[in-house]
Amino acid sequence: MAKNLEIDNVDRKILALLAQDATMPYTEIAKNVFVSDGTVHVRMRKMKQMGIIKGSQLIIDYAKLGWDITAFLGVYLDKSSLYDDAAEQLRSIPEIVEMHYTTGIYSAFIKIRCRDTKHLREVLHDKVQKVKGIQRTETFISLQESLHETKQLITDDA
Repeated sequence: MAKNLEIDNVDRKILALLAQDATMPYTEIAKNVFVSDGTVHVRMRKMKQMGIIKGSQLIIDYAKLGWDITAFLGVYLDKSSLYDDAAEQLRSIPEIVEMHYTTGIYSAFIKIRCRDTKHLREVLHDKVQKVKGIQRTETFISLQESLHETKQLITDDA
């Protein structure tokens, strides 16, 4: 998409409101943007079709459900050309919640959630390390998540 040429200020205002509260009803959005409910529905459908909106997200406090470990893995591949195949295999591991193809010393950077350190060791040893193409990994355990929010990046001039 070329510098948001397909969206206008009404679309940006809708996105900004939803970035603050993804559960906001379309009727409330319409009142804030000074358009009809139908306009919000049409704009939302358009932005979904354009791929600007890819869905909404439920944020769960996994620690409260017994998943106390959040870790990040720096993944070294034998060759970076193996990324697509490795990513496909990694997608089948339910503990992996994010995966990024990266520049720098790692071929990929992965976020995983586990119940405890024993579970983390099992995931690393029995699942991740068995993925074809992975040479080795470096594990970073998160001690505390200090920020997890949708930032307000949508402005009238963006």
